Amino acid sequence: MDIDFKDYQLRCELRGHEDDVRGICVCGDGSIATSSRDRTVRLWTPGSGDERKYEVARVLLGHTSFVGPLAWIPPSEELPEGGIVSGGMDTLVMVWDLATGEGRTLKGHKLQVTGIALDGGDIVSASVDCTLIKWTNGQPAEHWEAHKAPIQAVIRLSSGELVTGSSDTTLKLWKGKTCTQTFVGHTDTIRGLAVMPDLGILSASHDGSIRLWAVSGECLMEMVDHTSIVYSVDSHASGLIVSGSEDRFAKIWKDGVCVQSIEHPGCVWDAKFLEDGDIVTACSDGTIRIWTNQQDRMANSTELELFDSELSSYKRSRKRVGGLKLEELPGLEALQVPGTGDGQTKVIREGDNGVAYAWNSTEQKWDKIGEVVDGPEDSMKRPVLDGVQYDYVFDVDIGDGEPIRKLPYNRSDNPYDTADKWLLKENLPLSYRQQIVEFILANSGQRDFNLDSSFCDPYTGSSAYVPGAPSQLAAKQARPTFRHIPKKGMLVFDAAQFDGILKKINEFNNALLSIQEKKNLSLTDIEISRLGTIAKILKDTSHYHSSKFADADINLMLKLLESWPYEMMFPVIDIFRMVILHPDGAARILRHQEDKKDVLMESIKRATGNPLVPANFLTSIRAVTNLFKNSAYHNWLQKHRSEILDAFSSCSSSSNKNLPLSYSTLLLNYAVLLIEKKDEEGQSQVLSAVLELAENESLEVDARFRAFVAIGSLMLDVLFVRAVQIFNCP
Repeated sequence: MDIDFKDYQLRCELRGHEDDVRGICVCGDGSIATSSRDRTVRLWTPGSGDERKYEVARVLLGHTSFVGPLAWIPPSEELPEGGIVSGGMDTLVMVWDLATGEGRTLKGHKLQVTGIALDGGDIVSASVDCTLIKWTNGQPAEHWEAHKAPIQAVIRLSSGELVTGSSDTTLKLWKGKTCTQTFVGHTDTIRGLAVMPDLGILSASHDGSIRLWAVSGECLMEMVDHTSIVYSVDSHASGLIVSGSEDRFAKIWKDGVCVQSIEHPGCVWDAKFLEDGDIVTACSDGTIRIWTNQQDRMANSTELELFDSELSSYKRSRKRVGGLKLEELPGLEALQVPGTGDGQTKVIREGDNGVAYAWNSTEQKWDKIGEVVDGPEDSMKRPVLDGVQYDYVFDVDIGDGEPIRKLPYNRSDNPYDTADKWLLKENLPLSYRQQIVEFILANSGQRDFNLDSSFCDPYTGSSAYVPGAPSQLAAKQARPTFRHIPKKGMLVFDAAQFDGILKKINEFNNALLSIQEKKNLSLTDIEISRLGTIAKILKDTSHYHSSKFADADINLMLKLLESWPYEMMFPVIDIFRMVILHPDGAARILRHQEDKKDVLMESIKRATGNPLVPANFLTSIRAVTNLFKNSAYHNWLQKHRSEILDAFSSCSSSSNKNLPLSYSTLLLNYAVLLIEKKDEEGQSQVLSAVLELAENESLEVDARFRAFVAIGSLMLDVLFVRAVQIFNCP
């Protein structure tokens, strides 16, 4: 089945659950099963009056806590109308008879059940207790520890093998109880799995990415566009992929690129394709929504307006301007009241924005100043918990079904001390200690924290905090130091998946060969081989001091940057990005730069022009950032500062977390360079750009840290203080 992509729109909403909808199961008979925090499983069947809609056919009651994973059992002699298998926070697996609504309970797990798969007539369940259980006729036939950390998902391949995803960041392939392959690549918990027919396995992770894996363990593709935890992933016979995330978006992917983002009024816990290509999403607002790209199945204008209104209302309830909730601001009617004095200001709600007005006593009217956003001073206020100010107050999600806990922390505290006290206060197992410490360090930017060797954990004997023991760290941190500013040296992006890059270039080249009018742009076999040689040189970093490129290598890359279709540029830019880090490669590119027109600037303009290709944008900003490593490019970077910063300025508000991180790195490198060059005007422009970036409330920790280091380095420089005075910066 092949579908040309068209944008999806709302088809219908299914309401009935009283809390978050957590799981979706598309049944083979056309019905849909859903699970919820409200402890129920609901079965929905196509509506009798309106084919676009679904109606509740059954409400299955039996779990004593929230319900998560689901699986459908086809009709059989034992279950004439089929069945549903569900797993819950209550550690139970339940098998439901859809003819009667009665459930049979399977007990065996010690903690929450997170995954269900059918293996022929058997049921396989996965749990936070790190084990898999295979159930035969309602009895545990096999029970084994599959990971050393909680298992979050399990699926069965058509070959009969099982695949598990875990909080240990790996996937494992199982033949019986034997692990035959471990998939390594994600950097955080794997939360969702799905089969991609004829290609491999899809995984969704807390690291914000989706990956496609070959059964051999090779990562074929990484898809990044979500800005938070990705909870679920599914595929369709058309080749489309859908994912659901904490960032409130269901994203649709085609050929590894996000082609549509569907915003929801809450977290998207699950997303599944129906056989006809429509998409079902489960949202934390308790609503199931079905989305379609077929005109005759789309919701009517009234239903679409109602959803838009609901979404807008949700966003207003969460938005803050100038430290105030948007929904609490007065409307335009407040401007009917005259001001009390010249210059008096009011912030007014206009749509989804807050707009500032100033009273003009001469003309007796309110003058519009502009839109209000939270400035750096708002975001840098210290949070308060129970009347006490802290450097940080983190939201901690211990596990599904548990309430969000507040974890306060000061940078001068010992993280082990904080973790121990907090776990005791929250009545949580001490086994969470290391996980909490790592969470604190990662989210407070203290990645270089070193434990004092005198610390010894009384439970494990390893280096950790002992209550009452002296903390040398705290004593050291009590003395004010400037550890991170001013920044010295340049940051670069030096990791690359060369095999994936070459594979994508070959794929694009084959596409050009298949189009008669574009065959002249395709690569010859010799040129393909030359690109392979370039990649081989770049992989061998131990010989960068002696390895050399040929002029033909550089000529080939520059030719591709100038002539290949703009939508195919990004893998070439990615190789170019790495060649820049090679001493001989950088020198040869510079010679071409001096001999011909400004090929670097032309390439940047082409990669960032319209229509915008996100992959071009990301690879090009990283390539420019890598130029800072070689001082021979510093004059060129200084000369073209304004053009470069303008080209990438939209990165500051991008929802793709990789773009703000890359942009913050570019700005940090510019700060270092311009301080060194004593370029006061340039420093002022960079400060303006980095302050704008820092105002982004959704900025990831790494990007925010780099932005603040850039700000600190610029403000610390004496010459820059004069520049601030000249330019009247506040």
